[in-house]
Amino acid sequence: MTDIYGILGHPIGHSRSPAMHNRAFAELGIDAMYVPFAVPPERLPQAVAAIRPLALCGLNVTLPHKSAIIPLLDRVEPDALAIGAVNTVYHEAGQLVGMNTDAPGLSRALVEAGVQLTAANVSVVGAGGAARASVVGLARAGAARIAVMARRNAEAERLVKELQPAAGQAVLSAVPWEYGALARAFAATNLVVQATSATLDDGPGAAELAASLPFTSLPAQAAVIDLVYRPRETLVLKAARAAGKRGIDGLGMLLHQGAIAFEKWLGRRAPLEVMRAALEA
Repeated sequence: MTDIYGILGHPIGHSRSPAMHNRAFAELGIDAMYVPFAVPPERLPQAVAAIRPLALCGLNVTLPHKSAIIPLLDRVEPDALAIGAVNTVYHEAGQLVGMNTDAPGLSRALVEAGVQLTAANVSVVGAGGAARASVVGLARAGAARIAVMARRNAEAERLVKELQPAAGQAVLSAVPWEYGALARAFAATNLVVQATSATLDDGPGAAELAASLPFTSLPAQAAVIDLVYRPRETLVLKAARAAGKRGIDGLGMLLHQGAIAFEKWLGRRAPLEVMRAALEA
């Protein structure tokens, strides 16, 4: 019998996860299929209740369900609880367990790109779910200091207060959204993580965000990653590269968060290069 995996979201037609995972199944000769499930928010409890009756082997979760699914699961891993978002569901001892693979996926992508994370000083732009995952993932990877900056400073301060206990030895701070303060933070930064959705599809706020970030204040060897992968060359990355800084697109994080989920579900190494090719096709 064909094993069924999938992703819950609404809308879901844009997701690249089916192409990535189905290509991996085919490469390894696994009789399985990965299906996109369009689930409106009001139907999420019914969808989660159907996981066992339908014998679904594992699921990814995307917007708008990453937080709403938490109380519907039997158990949620500590990092996912701290982040406040689940993007992967797996079975363990008869329970449905939620985890977050975005956090370690970001770290894997950066290490693959040659970014040194141990003792790094990081600036995270944004205070939403992607920013929270970034802070936890980078703290777990050994970052020394993580500065969080958002247009609504109260949200950055709340993120820092809530995540400092989960950050271990990493020191978190909130930076006011004011050019001088941002420039001073950037001057001590090895890595900038753009973790807002503003650059998605070059949206109306993308140009303003790109112009407001003081990339010329960054040290010469600093890197900038935009977690958005549509487009791969966001306006923020263009601005960073125009300032002579190294830019990294968000496709690597998408790849590695998917690979971690794959490995959790199947207990075997994910075929990274095949999955990467599927994403880039």
